[in-house]
Amino acid sequence: MKPTALALAALLSATALAGPVLAQAPAAFGAYKPQDDYSQQVVTSFYLPMRDGTKIAVSLHRPAVNGKAVDTPLPVIWHHTLDIEKAGLRDADPKAPTDRFSLPDLTRAGYVVAVVARRGNGASFGTRRGYEDFTEGFDAYEITEWLAAQPWSDGKVGMYGCSNTGEAVMHALIARPPHLKAAFAGCFAWERYDGHTRGGIISQYGTGPVRTLEDDLKATPVQGDEDRVQLRQAAEEHLKSTNLLELMKSMPYRDSWSPLVMAKFWGEVSIGAYLSQLKNGKVPLYIQGGWYDDFRTEGLIAQANLPDQARIVIGPWRHCLNDGFDLRAEQLRFFDHYLKGKTTGIEADAPIHYFTVGAPKGQEWRSARAWPRPDAANRLFLSADTLAPKAPTKAKASSVTVDYAPTCPPDPVKPNFGPFVQPCHPATASFVHTGPRLAADTEMTGTPLADLWISSTQPEQPVFAYLEDVAPDGTVTVISEGRQRASLRKVVPATWDTIGTPWRRSRTEDHQPLKAGEPVKVSFDMLAVSYVFKAGHRVRIAVSGAEPRERGRIETTPAPTLTLHTGGDTPSSVTLPFGTAR
Repeated sequence: MKPTALALAALLSATALAGPVLAQAPAAFGAYKPQDDYSQQVVTSFYLPMRDGTKIAVSLHRPAVNGKAVDTPLPVIWHHTLDIEKAGLRDADPKAPTDRFSLPDLTRAGYVVAVVARRGNGASFGTRRGYEDFTEGFDAYEITEWLAAQPWSDGKVGMYGCSNTGEAVMHALIARPPHLKAAFAGCFAWERYDGHTRGGIISQYGTGPVRTLEDDLKATPVQGDEDRVQLRQAAEEHLKSTNLLELMKSMPYRDSWSPLVMAKFWGEVSIGAYLSQLKNGKVPLYIQGGWYDDFRTEGLIAQANLPDQARIVIGPWRHCLNDGFDLRAEQLRFFDHYLKGKTTGIEADAPIHYFTVGAPKGQEWRSARAWPRPDAANRLFLSADTLAPKAPTKAKASSVTVDYAPTCPPDPVKPNFGPFVQPCHPATASFVHTGPRLAADTEMTGTPLADLWISSTQPEQPVFAYLEDVAPDGTVTVISEGRQRASLRKVVPATWDTIGTPWRRSRTEDHQPLKAGEPVKVSFDMLAVSYVFKAGHRVRIAVSGAEPRERGRIETTPAPTLTLHTGGDTPSSVTLPFGTAR
């Protein structure tokens, strides 16, 4: 018997209310109020030679009193980034909002801060072989130990980074410099192939920078190079750097060998491959994520694999942003404990703090000991154009011609380029399955899964799935999305904790091209969520064969016909994370 809309609504409500709603996070979280001891900083910049003679540009920020750097040895925090800060004396702006302070402003709290341009970037010499390779990891080791040995350093060193610099932090942890005592890393890929070519599909980020000589000459020179002679020499060396988009294109499989870097590069730069080094290093790690960032699941996987040393905060933010939240206070709560030995309450906290979008006011921030694993009891089946608690007994197939020119409406929220670009509902050439109106507010906290049976007229077919919230007025909000290249659909156990999500090994030997008209099962996760669907709204799943944010798409003429199979022996379904974390 076909389930009624009323029965499905009851299922949704019953599963949504399973488990207690967690209380507001502890008062110390996000509310640490350290004393600012210094209102000035002295900034110097210089070249630091590496083991191979490559000169790396460093900008050093030291707390100052009356224009003079203090002599007291202090802990150091450094950032392995793309450019350096300008030198000179700076006064802190007492009116600046605390959630907008830059890293060098941590001098106010009694830290020395170093901003270091990675080789092949900014004023640094050398070439960029590829982000966060072994070469950069060895540089991070040298820089950390050099910082620890200076007379103005007390020997305790921390690191900060987000996005590509967050991955730089993780690779410094892999290198295991002895004096690295704490690390704060945001929005990075735990496994580079999964993060940057999620589902085997090149994403809209991580393929830059691509700069001309003129672009590099706009970088900040070190002191003494005001005529930019050395900067020009460095910029000319940068021209030999690897083009990152071409590098990704040259490695379609996880075990691909690229002639551009003479290595199986995905393995070299994937953090998960060095899990034992990270665990043995025992360096405390604080991870930053955002519900509007493509790396949020990667951060949760990182925390799950390092449960004794890692914690994570996920807010309602885009890539590396922290709107409305005093991230500086949370960074200091972390660094003050591990670099200064202060009692800040952080060790007593649950390791996961997350914001639930749409939760009642005052209850948005939650705490959890572990991220919830997918629960098969929350499985819903795609049936006709609806979602049903049972699979239809009769198989059905629906087809569309893939739209190679999908577009998104203008995004009024900025920044909205590169890693900040948000997914949108596939308005054309898509399959849409909508649940009934919800009788009560319904929370989803966890990781949605898609198990889709598809066929295509082409041997290569990307598949995209979207979890959407449909308001009573028809407004559609994309809550999460997942993607998978169907020819790399083989699921195997991973060598690390994937928080219950299916893992595709995606090696060359796993490549299974589709046969025209033959259905195959494609299983993949959508990005983690914590979201409340309001009463009267509908849960919707959309499926398409192209996405506006794809990079390096291979198109065919004519465009392929994508078929979605439901019911019978091809029961396409989704598993949705109704409930809360614990």
